[in-house]
Amino acid sequence: MRRFMILCGGFFGLLLGLWVTTPATEAARCFSENDVFDLVCNNQDVVQNYTTPLPFEDSFLPNRTYARIEDNANVYAEPSFGAEIRRNVGDGFLYSTLHGAVRRDGELWYIMNGGEYIHSSQVRVTEISEFQGMLVRERPQRPFGWVVADFWPSWEPDGEPDQDYPKIRRYTFFEIYGVAQDDEGWLWYDIGEGRWMRQTFASIVEYNRRPEGVGEDEFWVEVDLYEQTLAAYEGDTMVFATLVSSGLNRWPTREGLFQVFERVPERKMSGAEGRVDYYFVEDVPHSLYFDEKMGIALHGAYWHDRFGYKHSHGCVNMPPLDSEWLFKWSENAPSALWVWVHTSSPTHYWERRGTDIPGA
Repeated sequence: MRRFMILCGGFFGLLLGLWVTTPATEAARCFSENDVFDLVCNNQDVVQNYTTPLPFEDSFLPNRTYARIEDNANVYAEPSFGAEIRRNVGDGFLYSTLHGAVRRDGELWYIMNGGEYIHSSQVRVTEISEFQGMLVRERPQRPFGWVVADFWPSWEPDGEPDQDYPKIRRYTFFEIYGVAQDDEGWLWYDIGEGRWMRQTFASIVEYNRRPEGVGEDEFWVEVDLYEQTLAAYEGDTMVFATLVSSGLNRWPTREGLFQVFERVPERKMSGAEGRVDYYFVEDVPHSLYFDEKMGIALHGAYWHDRFGYKHSHGCVNMPPLDSEWLFKWSENAPSALWVWVHTSSPTHYWERRGTDIPGA
C-alpha cells in the first residue's frame, strides 16, 4: 500500500498556510468555458475571480495570415514560374506573413512581404493558438493552473486513472483544493469533485512575493521556468496569469531580475544561419526585450501551440493574444516592466504550504 502525506480542505488561511476548505463535492461545479477548452470544474469563485480578457478593438492579429514556408522554396517577382526568381529561402525553420493571394493560369500564389510571390504548394497556412490566460480579479485563494496534457483523473492520489470518466483536456483551467505527495515524490492535486491529477499533467501558478528591488507601485511579471507559467503583478496585486514556452535545455532562458529595455509591436527574428537550427520568422508580434546580454524577449509565438512546455531558442514565447495583452497592459506601468525569471522547485507548492505570504 502506498503511503501519503495529504492536505485537503478549505481556505488557505495564509495562502498555503492554514487549510480549512469546504469539501470539494460541495464547492465544485462544472460549467462550459467555451467550445475549445472543454470543461472547468471548480467552485463559484472561478466565475467571479478569473475571466478571459476581451479582444482589443485595435488588434492587428485578426488581420494577419502567417504561414510555414517549405525548405528551399523559390520566391518570384511575379506570380509565375517563368518570372524572375528573387531568392531561395533555404533550409530551416521559416515563417512568413502573407498579404493576399492571386490565381494565375490556374495556379494559386501568395503575396509575401515586399510584394514577392510564392506558389501555394510551398506554403502551409498556420492558425495561431486560441489559448488565453486569465485576468485575476481578486487575490487568489488557492493555487490554480491549466492542464498541459490530456488525462483521465484518479479518485485518490496515485490511484488508477478512471478511463470510464471523460478525459480532462489540455488547456482546461482548474483550482487546487488539496495536495498529496506519493512515495516517489510526485505531487497529486485535488482539482474538485474528488478528482486527482499528478503534477506532470499540469502547470500551476501561485501568488508570490514581489522581488527585492521592485517598487510597491511598479509593474512586474514572474516567469517560472519549472511550471512554464507567467504571472503579472501591479505591486503586490496579481492581475493576470498564463502559460508560456521558455528556452529548450540547449538554449536555456537566463534567470535573474531584468527590466524591459525595448518594446517592438512587430519584428523579424532570425538566427543560427548556416546551422541545422537556422530560423527566419517574420513579424513576430509584441516583443518586450528584457535580457540585453542575450537578446531575449517576451513575445507572441504564432508558429506553435506548445504552451506549458519549453519550446524556444531562449525567448519566452507567449500565446499571441496574451503577448498582446501584456504589451498593452505594461504601457501603463510607472516605470519599465520588471521581469523576474526563476526556476521553482518541483515541489514548491508542497514546501510552501505553511508559509506566511504578506498581505494574505
